[in-house]
Amino acid sequence: MLKNIKNSFLRIGTISLLVIGGSILLLVLSVYLGAWGKLPSKKELSDFKYQRASEVYSADSVLIGKYFLFDRQPITFEQVPKNLIEALVAIEDERFYDHSGIDYKSLVRVALKTILMQDQSAGGGSTISQQLAKNLYPREKSGKFHLAISKFKEMIIASRLEAMYSKEEILMLYLNTVSFGDNTFGIESAALKFFNKKAKHLLLQESATLVGMLKATYGYNPRVFPKNSLNRRNLVLQSMYSNNFISQQQADSLKQLPIQLDYREYDYNEGIAPYFREEVRKQMLSWAKAQRAKGKDYNIYTSGLKIYTTLDSKMQILAEEAMEQHMKALQSSFEKSYGKRAPWIKDQKLINKIIQSSEPFKKWKNTGLNEEAILDSMNIKKEMRLRDWNQDEMRSASTIDSLLHYIKFLNTGSLSLDPTTGAVKTWLGGINFKYFKYDHISQSKRQVGSAFKPIVYTAALENGIGPCTYFSAQEVAYENMEGWSPSNSGKKDEAYLNYSMEKALSNSVNTVAVKVLEKTGIPNVIQQAKKMGIETPLPALPSLALGTAEIKINELAGAYASFLNNGKSVTPFLIQQITNEKDSIIEVFKPVVAVKRAFSEETRQIMLEMMKATVNSGTAARIRSTYGIKNDIAGKTGTTQNNKDAWFVALTPKLLNITWVGLDNHEIGFNSTSLGQGANAALPIFALWIQKLNADKSFNYITKAKFPTPNPAVIKKLDCDPVKRDGFLKRLFKNPNKKKTKDFKNSTTKG
Repeated sequence: MLKNIKNSFLRIGTISLLVIGGSILLLVLSVYLGAWGKLPSKKELSDFKYQRASEVYSADSVLIGKYFLFDRQPITFEQVPKNLIEALVAIEDERFYDHSGIDYKSLVRVALKTILMQDQSAGGGSTISQQLAKNLYPREKSGKFHLAISKFKEMIIASRLEAMYSKEEILMLYLNTVSFGDNTFGIESAALKFFNKKAKHLLLQESATLVGMLKATYGYNPRVFPKNSLNRRNLVLQSMYSNNFISQQQADSLKQLPIQLDYREYDYNEGIAPYFREEVRKQMLSWAKAQRAKGKDYNIYTSGLKIYTTLDSKMQILAEEAMEQHMKALQSSFEKSYGKRAPWIKDQKLINKIIQSSEPFKKWKNTGLNEEAILDSMNIKKEMRLRDWNQDEMRSASTIDSLLHYIKFLNTGSLSLDPTTGAVKTWLGGINFKYFKYDHISQSKRQVGSAFKPIVYTAALENGIGPCTYFSAQEVAYENMEGWSPSNSGKKDEAYLNYSMEKALSNSVNTVAVKVLEKTGIPNVIQQAKKMGIETPLPALPSLALGTAEIKINELAGAYASFLNNGKSVTPFLIQQITNEKDSIIEVFKPVVAVKRAFSEETRQIMLEMMKATVNSGTAARIRSTYGIKNDIAGKTGTTQNNKDAWFVALTPKLLNITWVGLDNHEIGFNSTSLGQGANAALPIFALWIQKLNADKSFNYITKAKFPTPNPAVIKKLDCDPVKRDGFLKRLFKNPNKKKTKDFKNSTTKG
């Protein structure tokens, strides 16, 4: 009887095993035949391509940014240190070199521990080849049954991979595709992110840290969970000892070391030159579109392009430091100057306009809500992070609070370039890309104020008006311009003074600038601007002399470059060349320099001397007196009506810089000219920056460069008294408080 029972159990067990085994075989066969989804063919596996991040490099070979969907930078086997390969094999697949994609010993071990011993930590028994299969073809469905299907798929794909690729190739396919969390894929990107070095330079303990992350990229992230990561790293080191890759002494010694990260996040909003990188991205998208029209398929997010730019990373970092130093102090002075009378606090009409023109208001308006309901919604307070120069902090604030908080921020645009080629060296599009995306170099058009006057004076010289021609500073009311009367902010007795052109330009005398424009002719000035590369339509009005035209910084920079580049304007450019992932050149970008001179060599030298006087004794003299800068510099300040725009243009023998400071809302200006003039609001950004360049000997080729001595003929033409005072009789019959009235000539001309 007992024997029969034993035989029955044996038969049932045997049949059960056969049924289970047969079911598994049928399941595997069905997976192989594609019943649960098509498996990749050998051709597909052999044609495998990565989605590669495109890299952006500065002119001094610093990786300053990436464009990617997945942050991945594939490398070759020779670029991976031996210790990293050993760490990977030791902890993830110690029989990697002995199996053909499936480690049956490991599978049996996992099955026994999981089924018989109910050990849920036994692992999955996956080889590196199977993990690669999972990386290439991620699992689509969850659940125990679908997990089993996925496992079988991965085994089959792993076997095919092993048949097609060498062990080295499989290791590199794996290391180039595996995720390290934070949208980072591949060992090269991970090494750069966590240790700020290429994979080939990783130390053994650093390799062990990164390999240790692969089991759980979040749980073992050394930045988020340093203790977990340290324990995991030490386990990897112990496994390396157990597999005879390192000695026990090495393992014990390395376990004592802390994890020292040099974390570098490629956050698009952060890092060096974010406005510059965004402009490069826009230009690259246009380039890729043009390439597709030629039948060449390049994608800046997936093609692994290398974009070599003109930016000097060291100069950019120093420029950002100088900007932040000045703008922080200026913002404080700006807010104090208004106090409780600030327009964003007291001017309800302006406040209503700001609210109604905001994106949140427009969005709710489009849903059909009435204004009262919209304002109620916008007044609801919640915890939000608000940007401040001292620190970002969480506050209880409404949408309206946020709008009024940011509307008061002064902003800036500052551009430096090589005046002979137009190659951009520094690019500050604003104070903070994360909070203020609008680029004040490539997107913003602002009134240029007195920064336009050198173009007026250049036209005058080109039309035969000598630099020692004198113009009265007396204020004039132009009757045919509705009594328009430009004034100066100078001395009370200025009506008795007559300025040479050099003195008038260096002291930025408005009344004289308008008279120079009148004598030169508006059409001639507009034509001169066009010759210098200004393509923006200019107003054919007398106020053109005072810079009422709205011009982009990069366009104005190209025009000013002609004073340093033999009279030829340039087009600022950002990209030098583009290569593929193997560094084979795809395209090289050449400087765009005007073919013809915009003015004579004599005019160029005279204008430089006049703008040197602006720095040495004129409106920009604080460069010398306040900042103690002795470099060869010519320049021009600019301030627009109601102190809404502050400008400073600096010309050095090897470098051109233009800086603008103001508010994005055109209705708000500085509270006083002393605070908002170009010499106070814009000039210090350049001054602080050039101080930093002076302190670094590597920039001596810029900072110690000298202007050539002007021709004797030029010196002779400038040899005159800067100011002449009216004679006694003329002063006797002139009322300095009374404006002269006359018609403005050329007022109806068109450019």
